[in-house]
Amino acid sequence: MGFLSRLASLFGFKKNEANILVVGLDNSGKSTILNFLKQGDKNVPVDTVPTIGLNVEKMKAANIEITAFDMSGQGRYRPLWEQYYKECQGIIFVVDSSDKLRVVVARDELERMMKHPDLERRNVPVLFFANKMDKRDAVSSVKVSTLMGLNEVIHNKNWHIVASNAINGDGIDEGITWLADVMKSNMATKK
Repeated sequence: MGFLSRLASLFGFKKNEANILVVGLDNSGKSTILNFLKQGDKNVPVDTVPTIGLNVEKMKAANIEITAFDMSGQGRYRPLWEQYYKECQGIIFVVDSSDKLRVVVARDELERMMKHPDLERRNVPVLFFANKMDKRDAVSSVKVSTLMGLNEVIHNKNWHIVASNAINGDGIDEGITWLADVMKSNMATKK
């Protein structure tokens, strides 16, 4: 941290900045959601390739400068998630609502995440996108919440689940607005 940043922080002038993790199993739609958020013309399709390791995206929501760490969901890369827990102020967990079998794997990853020492006692808000609602086999966000056991797994954190379709953006703005508002509220109580 530079001298001016430290000085501004001491006097309460630090910018509203937040780091968020975007996690979930591979092929759940994490990168597609971020692509939807960063593209200017919402009607232009964006080709999305699977994330290897992580991608970093910057955006702004509710006057908060957000740095989003788009983490790969492939099994061999999931252990990398925990290296970013300590510095995150919010989490987006994306679930493929059309793949009921893999929701069990997603729940296991969520449980492991919530028990990690860098997250366990912190009030980091978690936004769940029950994604791919456009698919024929998709289940409702309420059913995803039940399958993921959100009421049992998450104890001391604000959480919210939104039905989404990352291709056309259904639910994305609602979810991001909720997450930004909660993070902003958390920042205000820390001042």
